[in-house]
Amino acid sequence: MAAPRVMVMMAPGTNRDREAALACEMAGGRAEIVHINDLVAGHSDLHDYQMLVLPGGFSYGDDLGGGRLWATDLLRRFRQGLDAFVAAGKPVMGICNGFQALVKAGYLPGPAPRQRVTLTFNRRGHFECRWVRLRANPTTHCLFTAGLEEDVLCPVAHGEGRLALPDEDTRDALWREGLVALTYVPMDGVAPDGRAGYPANPNGSVDDVAGICNAAGNVFGLMPHPEDHVMPQQHPRWTRGESGGLGIHLFTNGVRAARAFVE
Repeated sequence: MAAPRVMVMMAPGTNRDREAALACEMAGGRAEIVHINDLVAGHSDLHDYQMLVLPGGFSYGDDLGGGRLWATDLLRRFRQGLDAFVAAGKPVMGICNGFQALVKAGYLPGPAPRQRVTLTFNRRGHFECRWVRLRANPTTHCLFTAGLEEDVLCPVAHGEGRLALPDEDTRDALWREGLVALTYVPMDGVAPDGRAGYPANPNGSVDDVAGICNAAGNVFGLMPHPEDHVMPQQHPRWTRGESGGLGIHLFTNGVRAARAFVE
């Protein structure tokens, strides 16, 4: 069977496309970096792909907030194709700025275009760049975290990554409906009081949430960068003999799901 085609969508200001594409290639996909202008011009068509990744960066300079203008593009220019892509069950992954765009367009937790949650300024009011530990929620519907038993270690690099909710009902619904995919945990893996706290939770997200999915489990977003730890040599203490916590499993699951749509 041919490898599934993965579109890594670029917007003006995104800068993590090559790392995301490499991760998808390593996971068995055929990644193609596509600028949104090529989609607008008709040079590429989302329908021809089996998986979509929105990478990190600073789309449109984060004017009006992280991912806000990219979200406007998704809804005003590409909504028909993206709605069909999501409804078909094809895997969609948003990383950092891509996560922000999917949230503000309403695709996470969905359904679009209603925005149910937001990602806003870090609790401490400054940019955070550090390695974090992520743990999969065993009750989530997320296809990307399926079978993920080992914690993922990877860096964060953002100033607007705090998941904020409008009310307790939304908070309860995220957990009850299996929409919480990943949470931050302390770097030693132990949270005696059940909370990660700072700096393990670098942005102050409610309930230490690091990533969420839609009800179907095929749309997934997270603030950390698993594409930055897909090879053992990328572990920050690799030269001291430490390993594990690779993020490649998330991409492998996405590509595996995408194979079902290869004609």
